[in-house]
Amino acid sequence: MIRIDDSTRPERLQSAIECLWPLAARKLRSIDECFEDRDDAPVFTVDGRYTSRGWTEWTQGFQFGSLLLQFDATDDDEFLHKGRARTLEKMAAHLTHFGVHDHGFNNVSTYGNLRRLALESRFSASSWEREFYGLALKVSAAVQARRWTSLPDGGGFIYSFNGPHSLFADTIRSLRSLSLGHLLGHRMLEENDRAVSLLERLVQHALSTARYIVFYGQGHDIYDVSGRISHEAIFNLNDGSYRCPGTQQGYSPFSTWTRGLAWVICGFAEQLEFLESLPHSSFDRLGGRAKIESAFRRACIATAQHYIECCPSDGIPYWDTGAPGLRFLEGWADRPADPFNPHEPVDSSAAAIAAQGLLRLANYLSRNGKTPLEKRFRQAGLTVAGRLLQEPYLSADPDHQGLLLHSVYHRPRGWDYVPDDRNIPCGEASMWGDYHLMELGVYLQRLIRNDAYLTFWGGSQTDV
Repeated sequence: MIRIDDSTRPERLQSAIECLWPLAARKLRSIDECFEDRDDAPVFTVDGRYTSRGWTEWTQGFQFGSLLLQFDATDDDEFLHKGRARTLEKMAAHLTHFGVHDHGFNNVSTYGNLRRLALESRFSASSWEREFYGLALKVSAAVQARRWTSLPDGGGFIYSFNGPHSLFADTIRSLRSLSLGHLLGHRMLEENDRAVSLLERLVQHALSTARYIVFYGQGHDIYDVSGRISHEAIFNLNDGSYRCPGTQQGYSPFSTWTRGLAWVICGFAEQLEFLESLPHSSFDRLGGRAKIESAFRRACIATAQHYIECCPSDGIPYWDTGAPGLRFLEGWADRPADPFNPHEPVDSSAAAIAAQGLLRLANYLSRNGKTPLEKRFRQAGLTVAGRLLQEPYLSADPDHQGLLLHSVYHRPRGWDYVPDDRNIPCGEASMWGDYHLMELGVYLQRLIRNDAYLTFWGGSQTDV
């Protein structure tokens, strides 16, 4: 369980965050130089150098989005110009990629960040440029929402690249795409001009995630622990019935893949903040705001609690709560994670994603009836962030292209690099891990400076 530091404040992390940006700048320049004339995307590092491997080019948005986050943090125009140019040159195909559930990763990290920064007047963007980013996000939202499986109860979900039978935990964070499409007033049209509400699909997908991906300790199966998640939910397409949990990147359907857990925490927390920004009338045809927010809140709190309880004391999780080698690490949950142990890898990228989710959930709770959980989640998020912003997780090695070390991609398939003198992956980085550490850094820096609260849609929230 995380040993939460109740004394930590964002201001105590200021010096560590200030050290983050010079490190990131050097690494981003190196990555951009290596991949400037390539069409593939950096996914994870092998012996300190970014390489490509994946089912889809789902990390390209994180590559270029990181450039934009660097500008956000430092006002260095070099990174704005590069992020803007790379988005224009290489991201168009992602807008109409009908084969993936990754639009919230690729397109919100690029076109979305550019639109947000323009709305914040962080750079001079003509009305046409803003319209361009908006149009791109409308297209992305409709393409993502079109990837739809309807369920007999009137709900449904955005299906994963495994096919229409498959609901993934990851996709909760791709709802950012639908959020922006709705906010921009986009009308998605089906056959015979039938209009589809992007907000309705967002809500239905999130409710399906809360129902079929998240467990609440209510006897779903003998492994039903409150806050546990399965990576995947499998459905019978003949009648639309739910069949069983599944996993792709976790150890088992009955254990928790911790990056999936982090996606759920962060995704629900962010959507709770987004729903707050909408007028009550937006929910009139969806059952009302209270019912929807209650389901989102329940799922987010349960998973956040589970993350705190299933992590080592410093908040950096091992890659799966059921990883078989953990039995050789006696007392692993009562001491800091050991990324150099000989049995099971940790996943620092899960920690970076979860930390932001914990902080956003605390922020939401602070505005919606203060509870002891608000402080618990805020301090847990700060505790995890503080650990990530120091060695051995933050990479100060100028020759290593990764920023956040000890990230894991796909342990079951053996895709991660294992050094010659080690038994398990360690010492490497991933593009999503680096991006989310930087996003966490921007989030915290804005809190410290009392700048505009960071939201993906560019609207305002007040941290209380």
